[in-house]
Amino acid sequence: MILQVSPPTPPLPPLKLLLRSPTPTSTTTVANPGLRFREKLHFLEHSLRVDPLSALSLNPSLRSAPLSSLLSLTSYLSSSFGLSPLDSGRVFRMYPHLLTCPDPDRTLTPVLHFLLGPADIPFPDLRRSVLRCPRLLVSSVDDQLAPALLFLRRLGFRSLSSQTALLLVSSVERTLLPKVRYLQSLGLSHRDTVRMVLRSPALLTFSIENNFKPKVEFLVGGMGRGVREVEAFPHYFSFSLERRIRPRHRLLVEGGAEGMSLAEMLKPSDGEFREKLLGIKLSIVGEEP
Repeated sequence: MILQVSPPTPPLPPLKLLLRSPTPTSTTTVANPGLRFREKLHFLEHSLRVDPLSALSLNPSLRSAPLSSLLSLTSYLSSSFGLSPLDSGRVFRMYPHLLTCPDPDRTLTPVLHFLLGPADIPFPDLRRSVLRCPRLLVSSVDDQLAPALLFLRRLGFRSLSSQTALLLVSSVERTLLPKVRYLQSLGLSHRDTVRMVLRSPALLTFSIENNFKPKVEFLVGGMGRGVREVEAFPHYFSFSLERRIRPRHRLLVEGGAEGMSLAEMLKPSDGEFREKLLGIKLSIVGEEP
């Protein structure tokens, strides 16, 4: 009886070769579906840092997608958006359905043209914009990005950057407009509100219920200050109420320095703040008879 011995499975080709070539690297690979699948998993895990099991679970179509399509997509994101394989992996972890994007030229190129064209984002900021907000790549130009840009233009945003591009994925009716209206409800004019938003665009990313309302309540009720103070220092809403605003206000009260402005109270580091507070205390002691 003659035993049939199967030839050993050839090793995976070097990863650099996988990245360079969008086609199978040998006739053995073409003839061995199991090896092709292993190569795909290897590329996901080691080049993109994407968990293959999670990606396959969230996007079952990935199982039948050829490695060549992943290589082509990664190459497209690199040449068009400036994303490295690790950058692309970060995007894919958030939106695994992009791994089987059927036609990047049809689905992603319109977003690219919009960001560089109407949105006027400088190309050097494009990569940072996408990494800060990968949702840009999966947003409809006509239904989401263009209406948001129109609203921002009317507010006075002349150009966008990697810091403000994420506003493009916010709903005008459900997110952007209600925040502008809330600030106006505090007694600020439309002009004053717009000036605040342009000085601190992050205001349009904060929650009304979890940020604006409790901080305004403490500003007025807890500190006895007027809303006009946040008009002068809109970055007030960027600081933590529990870790920064309340503790520093308490120290001001204890040190008799309640006249300090919001900017003077919140902007300095802990060391600078303690030094400034000590100086105020010493000056008060020096003035005592």
